[in-house]
Amino acid sequence: MNKKVADVLLRKGSTITTVSPDTTVLEALHIMADQNIGSVMVLQDGHYLGIVTERDYSRKVVLNGKSSTDTKVSEIMSSDLPRVTAHDSVDYCMQLMSDRNIRYLPVFVDNQVTGIISINDVVKETILSQQETITQLKDYLHSSL
Repeated sequence: MNKKVADVLLRKGSTITTVSPDTTVLEALHIMADQNIGSVMVLQDGHYLGIVTERDYSRKVVLNGKSSTDTKVSEIMSSDLPRVTAHDSVDYCMQLMSDRNIRYLPVFVDNQVTGIISINDVVKETILSQQETITQLKDYLHSSL
């Protein structure tokens, strides 16, 4: 069974947490901590601009000696992440994440962002899929005895 991005979003929900480009990094970090998430989407007037992750913070703020109260998310966001759709397979997403060494993928319908999937989501879906396969194989074996 080849799971799709749509299956992941159905399981985890397609709620996305967004901030505006002029949000401070510190504000974004508070939002991530409050919601126990590792990234926020940067949107302006409903248009996707990029994603800010904990990794962006640690590498682009802390290591560069910038201030998280003075730095805006627009200065550190990742805007070059590949886009996926609900029809893309989980395997494709895993390959993309692995090849590009990234942990998040924005999900789009046409030009509208509709969700986000993380490497954790992909791993969970892969494990669930394998468990389903094992169960089906066991059922098959028992029925043929």
